[in-house]
Amino acid sequence: MDKAPKAIKIAAENRKARHDYHIHETYEAGIVLTGTEVKSLRAGKANLKDSYARVENSEVFLHNLHISPYEQGNRFNHEPLRTRKLLLHRFEINKLIGKVREKGYALVPLKLYFSRGKVKVDLALATGKKLYDKRDDIAERDAKREMDRAFRERQKE
Repeated sequence: MDKAPKAIKIAAENRKARHDYHIHETYEAGIVLTGTEVKSLRAGKANLKDSYARVENSEVFLHNLHISPYEQGNRFNHEPLRTRKLLLHRFEINKLIGKVREKGYALVPLKLYFSRGKVKVDLALATGKKLYDKRDDIAERDAKREMDRAFRERQKE
């Protein structure tokens, strides 16, 4: 039997993470949310900019993820910056514990998205880039842009 392709709707993305970190591995994790948080995410009211994940007591938690309060919510609305639990398999958590203890590794969320109606987080195991690494990436991107531009000019002739 053929499985239906995953319908993915991106709710929030951390574009700066790929600029600031070397991404080594990525994990897909579920996230524990309340009803008003899910409604805000469907409206695209989330910010991953300064968020990070941390392993505490053999569980993974996401810190500083800002989900704006739901506009039609009442007094039971959620707190925007609360710590949220991530849902991963035990072997994945054990692997992350070992990696994060190594020097320089961090857990950075790359994007929040809906997959088959459930909210998922792309979590990256990453190391921080040095300033010269960022400069190299920018120079490489500019060189590629120049080559593409020259190639297009060549094709027009």
